[in-house]
Amino acid sequence: MSSVDSTAPDPSVVSNIPTPPFVRLPDPNQLFSVRAARFSSLAEGHELAPYLRFLSGLCRVQAAIQEGLPEPDAIALETLERARQHTMPPLDRGHFTADAAFTATLDRLLVAAADLDMPAQARIALEKVTKADADGRTRMVENVLAEAIPVEALAEHIFLAAALQVHFARLAARLDPKSLQSVGDGACPSCGGAPTATVLINSPHTPGARYCSCSLCGTLWNYVRSKCTLCGSTRKILFQEIEGAGNIKAETCDDCHGYMKVLNHQKDDRLDPVADDVATLGLDLLVRELGFRRGGVNPFLIGY
Repeated sequence: MSSVDSTAPDPSVVSNIPTPPFVRLPDPNQLFSVRAARFSSLAEGHELAPYLRFLSGLCRVQAAIQEGLPEPDAIALETLERARQHTMPPLDRGHFTADAAFTATLDRLLVAAADLDMPAQARIALEKVTKADADGRTRMVENVLAEAIPVEALAEHIFLAAALQVHFARLAARLDPKSLQSVGDGACPSCGGAPTATVLINSPHTPGARYCSCSLCGTLWNYVRSKCTLCGSTRKILFQEIEGAGNIKAETCDDCHGYMKVLNHQKDDRLDPVADDVATLGLDLLVRELGFRRGGVNPFLIGY
């Protein structure tokens, strides 16, 4: 492992370079099919190959079940205005209520997932979720949205998280990007979710601009480089990497002792915040040995 000081200037604020758009809203139809392909590619020769192939299949399910789904309930105009006035995300995770669209999403996902080849632990978990009553599923949904999943039920929550990702990506895609604003360090401006990782984009207009990737709805939001994603500190940010894998690094902060992965699309534009996060579990283990806690949220990673 090597470390690199983050003293390089932020390309998004250098003179004569256009300011990057604050948000990039997800395309639900493309988001999960591209992620499925990336998981499949990463599985080749990987020590976690069976799990990565399962996640590839689950992402294919996330993409396939969208056709013909009911439209999510519209967000009330007063809700959008209140969010704007109080600098809150318009998609309120804390008061989520399952509508017909989410119920159909979850039901379809559970049926389709049953045909996947998966590890034994995941198969047992799927059976538990499928047999769970409405109250049990509601509690699991609340756990995912609160980012507080019980350790003893990690695997079961993968399927609820997958359904919620589809539903919230569809909700986020309908938002007006110009109406969204920063709601705090490490919080998605669409739904308030924590990022899975950050991405240095490969854009001809704003090369190297940094975006956080929401672990729930898939929204990307611009965030200053050389600034801790978790606490906002700019004092002592370092990057840790595994030798020979410089396209993915762990940004560590000595103030909050947290870390967040950074994926460099300028070196490899195939990198996916969710898939490549799972596939670089070794980087997590090494950074934790240095005393840093993980800041990114990835329900697929914790389920392994």
